[in-house]
Amino acid sequence: MATLDQKSPNVLLQSLCCRITGKSEAEVAHQFQYAVRVIGSNYAPTIERDEFLVSEKIKKELLKQRREADAALFSELHRKLQTQSVLKHRWSVLYLLLSLSEDPRKPSGRVGNYGALFAQALPRDAHSTPFYCTRPQSLALGYGDRSAGLSASVGTSGISSLGVYTLNGPTATPQSLLASQAPQSAAGGGQPLGSRLAWALPVSCSPSTALATLATRPPLGPAVPSSRAIRPRRDGEKTREVSEAALVRDILYVFQGIDGKFIKMSGQENCYKIDGKVVLCKSLRDTSSRLSELGWLHNKVRKYTDVRSLDRAFGLVGQSFCASLHQELKEYYRLLSVLHSQLQVEDEQGVLVCTESSLTLRRLLVWMYDPKVRLKTLAALVDFCQGRKGGELASAVHSYGKTGDPQMRALVQHILSLVSHPILNFLYRWIYDGELEDTYHEFFVASDPNVKTDRLWHDKYSLRKSMIPSFITMDQARKVLLIGKSINFLHQVCHDRTPPCKITPASTSADTPKDAAELLSDLEGAFQEKIDAAYFDTSKYLLDVLNRNYLLLEHLQAMRRYLLLGQGDFIRHLMDLLKPELVRPATTLYQHNLTGILETAVRATNAQYDNAEILKRLDVRLLEVSPGDTGWDVFSLDYHVDGPIATVFTRECMGHYLRVFNFLWRAKRMEYTLTDIWKGQMCNAKLLKTMPELSGVLHQCHILASEMVHFIHQMQYYITFEVLECSWDELWNRVQQAQDLDHIIAAHDIFLDSVISRCLLDNNSRSLLNQLRAIFDQIIEFQSAQDSLYRSALEELALRLQFEEKKEEKTGQWGVTAEQEAEEKRRIQEFQDTIPKMRSQLRILTHFYQSIVQQFLVLLMTSTDESLRFLSFRLDFNEHYKAREPRLRASLGTNRGRRPSGI
Repeated sequence: MATLDQKSPNVLLQSLCCRITGKSEAEVAHQFQYAVRVIGSNYAPTIERDEFLVSEKIKKELLKQRREADAALFSELHRKLQTQSVLKHRWSVLYLLLSLSEDPRKPSGRVGNYGALFAQALPRDAHSTPFYCTRPQSLALGYGDRSAGLSASVGTSGISSLGVYTLNGPTATPQSLLASQAPQSAAGGGQPLGSRLAWALPVSCSPSTALATLATRPPLGPAVPSSRAIRPRRDGEKTREVSEAALVRDILYVFQGIDGKFIKMSGQENCYKIDGKVVLCKSLRDTSSRLSELGWLHNKVRKYTDVRSLDRAFGLVGQSFCASLHQELKEYYRLLSVLHSQLQVEDEQGVLVCTESSLTLRRLLVWMYDPKVRLKTLAALVDFCQGRKGGELASAVHSYGKTGDPQMRALVQHILSLVSHPILNFLYRWIYDGELEDTYHEFFVASDPNVKTDRLWHDKYSLRKSMIPSFITMDQARKVLLIGKSINFLHQVCHDRTPPCKITPASTSADTPKDAAELLSDLEGAFQEKIDAAYFDTSKYLLDVLNRNYLLLEHLQAMRRYLLLGQGDFIRHLMDLLKPELVRPATTLYQHNLTGILETAVRATNAQYDNAEILKRLDVRLLEVSPGDTGWDVFSLDYHVDGPIATVFTRECMGHYLRVFNFLWRAKRMEYTLTDIWKGQMCNAKLLKTMPELSGVLHQCHILASEMVHFIHQMQYYITFEVLECSWDELWNRVQQAQDLDHIIAAHDIFLDSVISRCLLDNNSRSLLNQLRAIFDQIIEFQSAQDSLYRSALEELALRLQFEEKKEEKTGQWGVTAEQEAEEKRRIQEFQDTIPKMRSQLRILTHFYQSIVQQFLVLLMTSTDESLRFLSFRLDFNEHYKAREPRLRASLGTNRGRRPSGI
């Protein structure tokens, strides 16, 4: 029986009281009686059932009593208790222990009713937005009991809770508040505002009344009118005067967007208006109108959230924005719940007239000042974000936070942390996994599923500039795009199966809005470091794969050697082998014959030592044939590209290479032709010495050929050294310094654009190119004229030598007859008669050639390219053409050695 007595609830409860207080059974009689009353009551506590919060308060109380060892022991025991399933309601036990720790013999400062609490004003420094909580230092604490300090509830959204400032200044916190208030520590910073407001409510002296606040709280709907709602006049007048208490009840409904009895929403004026039949003094009417603005602001925010929350196309960012607004409204509702409870308590206590401790319009105006400011901010933010979604919505929220008001800035930063959370999740998944799951097109990286794999790098992924958040720079957005694009390029085009985590180590993503807020607060630090690290690792790995597995740099050098005629021995030998084929009409050529000649040229020159992967891509291509074309006009070398290297050498780039090759091939042919012309002159000079009548014509040929050789040599020097070599050197330096594939593509495009423009192949140099082609045509025509001249002269020389041989074969004095000698003289005379015709033909050819060259020089001198102007100096180094062309003389006189001012 003794064992049962020792385990009875009363004995255990008394032992618990003794153990907690450290006193004897006689000394804890008051605590024991209070504990029995609490356990036997049916009322619920007025705070949230937050086990962590109560445990933190217990530890704080122990620390205040300088019992650090007990606080550590309690923390360890609480941790062990959490790991076991012995108790189902641990929070209730902890709350009981906390309540029992209060000493009932301690002088209490509890107030008898709610009026003493609501006679106080809201603190101006009480805010519930994270990151900001300051106390005005300008308010002096003049009373002795103010050393008890302030107790300001700080929540998560920004609706100020009830505080302890009176209208005349700060006032000491009542002991009843301090005894039941949640601890203001870092651990309790996440406590919802409604529970903190409940902590702050004063209670009557009765312990049972202290626990009955929330249990008797009515819903926020229309309440049963109390006896003080309307006070009809006793003199029997038709109009009725509305009491301030009735207006307070109406205002509380208006705060929730619900029409009251006397204050209703006016659809025409879009505002809350007081019924015109109600008799009110001007001050009450004005105060009610000012308070009704909160209802209008509430309706505006609530309407936006109700409409957008049901819109799935609004996306994750939009839903996060709505959730942040809901969170703000939730804290606002908790404040209204506390105010409504106060009003209900006054009704139950039978307060029929407005006393100094009752809830009045003026006190509401003071207490609702901070919530009104924050609702104004939310309403303005809703207006500013209308029609926006995704990154554009985040930019709008971010730009709205650029204000000097710290409270407003903190509120917007809190909302921004929630709004930007989905964007940062999109971003991390893209840069670490290459995955883009943007169903509602909110992210600033866009994907086109219709693009084929060969155009993945150029066309599949792009930036939506309107969706780039304003807190992310364009350089960061470009890097983010390149990172994910590089990962997808490696997987889909390069067929590299290396997991992304091995390319760049994944960093911790923004799992919570708190993580997002920390990143947003350090955009130039941690966020930038994450982007840069992923960018450098991914880009470096991609370039290594392209160079190691796909020989990107070797293919680039092959373009220079073969399509830009950089392999001199190969090109010369190829021309020698192709000459018999290319002089034929273009319609008689066969590609397989030319391909065989190409392979022969490769095997006979240093080209044979190139990589087999490169040589197998080298091929012959025949252009479209036009009437009268020869093989020289349609022949071209080709280089096949596919796979990843086709990303750099696109079809447009290969078209540019084809144009440059045709130009260089024609210029090389002119050099080859002039070499044949010079060889013909040197070989036939001695043979034709016996024909003195041809000396003038041959001299004229030599002079014209010298002019052409000088022109072609200078053009070849300009093209080879000033254009190709300089541009190639710049390209190679850029490629070596490239940090990503886009840098290589851009450098390659710049190289081709430079070569095309400086080789006169762009639209701006069309007139120069036409003149140059006309000069090339004159060289071909001169070759034909000289070949015809030498052919006729050699035939005549052969006939003369034959006639002389006949004369030597005859014996006697008369070796030939008179008729034969007359026939020979007549034939010689006929040949001599053709010489003036040849001379005039050469003179006309020389005149045409020189006029075209002069026009070409005039165009060069007026060019904006400095290298082309210097080319004109070299072409006319001895001012030979200047003496023949007045326009050129004027141009040379004004421009030689000077750069156009451009003014």
